[in-house]
Amino acid sequence: MNDAKNDLVLDPVAIANLRMLGEEGDDTFLREILAIYLKDVPQRVKDLKLALARNDQPFFTRSAHTIKGSSANVGASELKNLAEALEARSKTEALAELQPAVAELEQALGRAEAQMQELMG
Repeated sequence: MNDAKNDLVLDPVAIANLRMLGEEGDDTFLREILAIYLKDVPQRVKDLKLALARNDQPFFTRSAHTIKGSSANVGASELKNLAEALEARSKTEALAELQPAVAELEQALGRAEAQMQELMG
């Protein structure tokens, strides 16, 4: 089961598309995009936690939306899907109920980060 979950972490087609945006045979652009993502998204996860602590639904929803979009752009499929679900749930459920899903998203970030670090060399 773990292998199936790992297959969903990064979308190889999206990674290939990012590679094609750079010079042929040069992954500099890919590395730059992934580095920006890995600098930004952990802060957005902190924002989710802060929004939970403050019970700030609009801030929570915006933070989840930002993670969803950023993750879609770099092919972090698992994170995109989890953030999309959090964004939707935050509009209809009490934020306190979303704590376990935020923890799951944070674990998914760790998996994505590990695979991105491998790609970045």
